[in-house]
Amino acid sequence: MEQQLAGRVAVVTGGSGSIGAACARRLAAAGAAVVVSGRDREKIDGVTRSITDAGGRAIGCAADVTSSTDLQRLREEAEAALGPADILLAFAGGGGEPHSLEETTEQRWREVIDTNLTSTFLTLRTFVPGMMRRGRGAVVTMASTAGRQPGGASLPYGAAKAGVVMLTRQLAQEAGPRGVRINCLAPSTVENERIRQRMPAEQREKLVGLFPLRRLGTPDDIAEAALFLVSDRSSWITGVTLDVTGGRVTG
Repeated sequence: MEQQLAGRVAVVTGGSGSIGAACARRLAAAGAAVVVSGRDREKIDGVTRSITDAGGRAIGCAADVTSSTDLQRLREEAEAALGPADILLAFAGGGGEPHSLEETTEQRWREVIDTNLTSTFLTLRTFVPGMMRRGRGAVVTMASTAGRQPGGASLPYGAAKAGVVMLTRQLAQEAGPRGVRINCLAPSTVENERIRQRMPAEQREKLVGLFPLRRLGTPDDIAEAALFLVSDRSSWITGVTLDVTGGRVTG
């Protein structure tokens, strides 16, 4: 396989989830040394083992990305083991399950905003300044269709993901002159174990019918998009949000 990322170090937050794990494996297959970060130590170990078993290079580091202290430790451990990050995928997040306004407590609002938007800001603040000092870097943040158009996701989740889009655009303007590109992915429904187990066949068929390409996304679809955005093939692209949605969102 073409080693597009040989010699580069990539940090993936949310790397123990289905999308993050697929991205970590894809970056490793392209030659990057990968730091897999998440909260679940067992899942992190599983992802790193799958990479090393395939001949790649990876380490795991558990961290809570809503904590500046944890993120600082993540950066220090990554640099000590592999060197400074050339690539960052800020993918940690969650909490998009639908709730009405009346069901959305202040506590839940703050938790979802922190999990998705504040965590992205803190992750960028931890890693991007070093990239700018070194004059190189490629970053991808994680939004969602929920941040691109109204839908069935919870109010705080949609607001947080819309915030990630603007955070990405604004920081791209600041970091670009110093050699750092920052782009965003906004996936729609991606098939995972929970969907396969919990969604009835009839409901799943209706959902698939909403996509012009007539299928749900897969983690590998997102991984290929992420690889493009961090590789030199997108070297003149920054501040962009790429909708990976099977045609459901087109702009």
